[in-house]
Amino acid sequence: MNIFVINSGSSSIKYQLISMPEAIVICSGMVDRIGLEGAKVDYKAFLESGEERRTLEIPVPDHAAGLKAVADLLTDAEVGVISDPDQVHVVGHRVVHGGEEFSQTQLITEEAKIKIRELFPLAPLHNPANYLGIEVAETIFVKAKQVAVFDTAFHQTMPPVAFRMAIPNEFYEKHGIRAYGFHGTSHKYVSEKAIEFLGKAETKIITIHLGNGCSMAAVKDGKCIDTSMGLGPMNGLIMGTRAGDLDQSVIFHLVNQLGYTLDKVNGILNKKSGMLGLTGFSDMRDIRKLYEEGEKAAVLAYDMYAYHIRKFIGSFAAVLNGLDAIVFTAGVGENDVLTRKLVCQDMDFLGIRLDQGKNEAGGKGIREINASDSPVKILVIPTNEELEIARQCFGLLND
Repeated sequence: MNIFVINSGSSSIKYQLISMPEAIVICSGMVDRIGLEGAKVDYKAFLESGEERRTLEIPVPDHAAGLKAVADLLTDAEVGVISDPDQVHVVGHRVVHGGEEFSQTQLITEEAKIKIRELFPLAPLHNPANYLGIEVAETIFVKAKQVAVFDTAFHQTMPPVAFRMAIPNEFYEKHGIRAYGFHGTSHKYVSEKAIEFLGKAETKIITIHLGNGCSMAAVKDGKCIDTSMGLGPMNGLIMGTRAGDLDQSVIFHLVNQLGYTLDKVNGILNKKSGMLGLTGFSDMRDIRKLYEEGEKAAVLAYDMYAYHIRKFIGSFAAVLNGLDAIVFTAGVGENDVLTRKLVCQDMDFLGIRLDQGKNEAGGKGIREINASDSPVKILVIPTNEELEIARQCFGLLND
């Protein structure tokens, strides 16, 4: 079964074509800067003759044009991997917010599309773009089944004590205002890998997804019981451009005392805060250089970044009533040696002891970077959200 996985953003489309159940990646790539100058389509095919790459610097006015360019590459005489779009059997879509309506992977029907549209207000930056990807894919991969995999689904096992907010009940009962959590596809994938690695079913694991967006999850026996993000993907940890947890009074102060509009405040907290607000950079590689040069703002930002992660480790360890492993994943979690070092220092009370040599050694696949006498395993597990989406699509259609 050929499953084409689409992660559609506001100005980009990430994609992979995966053969299941073998989990063989046939091709992958990205359409970037949709609707902007400098748009390009990156394509990488894994052929019998070897790896083939193409980069097209062409106008991509909208998502339809972007996916059409990808479909043309998929069927290209020289670098194509299929002869016809109908050879794509399933299109798996990442949809950020599923609300309480969707607690598992869902075949996309007209009714499902209506419900996804109704959830736009809960994820205005993400769900409309995800939905657009569905609409466009339906016109290109006409015979394929369209399937939605929701970022929030993995967190639907949280108990009310974790997801409810201490505001009047009517806001939950009438409007669904509660904590939902995000990055669920990643948290599910790496927590399952960690359970396999530990070799036991009864486990207490904290997964730490650190990319431009950052979140954590407390996972007990394979089920999420708490997570750091809430109604939307802005709160919890300090992120690339998002502030993370914030005293609500700051918002009122910005509006009532400093004269900012709510839209302006939303833009500041979503796109101009976090590591960008603290250092002027959102990419940890740039901030790392400044840190190594002793630049004070970068040192403080790194310390704050790690400090907030450590606070959540402490609170989630309490919620789990113990801890078998912590897992670092995603771009920063997998690659930033300094972040892992700062997070794990002075955590002996919780049984977290890092081996800095192992931490710096690098490597592929699952890596254990804890000291040999550490009661808690410290694991680096590369995430693979696209593969997880393909697995869930395959599972849905083959139960």
